[in-house]
Amino acid sequence: MANIIAKLNKAFESRVRLGIMSILSVNETADFNTMKQLMELTDGNLASHLKALEGLEYIQSIKQFIGRKPNTQYRITEEGRKQFKSHLDALEQLIK
Repeated sequence: MANIIAKLNKAFESRVRLGIMSILSVNETADFNTMKQLMELTDGNLASHLKALEGLEYIQSIKQFIGRKPNTQYRITEEGRKQFKSHLDALEQLIK
């Protein structure tokens, strides 16, 4: 049992980070406002979790302007996809 728990990634212990990674694993990209609305979060709460995942290089941001408005899109990196899959596999093993 201890080996299974050791395989869980601490970066995904937060429900917000788990939500971010879930959204990005099934969508090519998602913008800040979409994730904020889907998870019903404040700007600051979402931003801090995005920054943490970006620091780990699990996600990357793409900043652009749509018309005159700034827009930030996020996408999962290959490393992020690998780590998230490993985390989900460990959760599945734990449940079994």
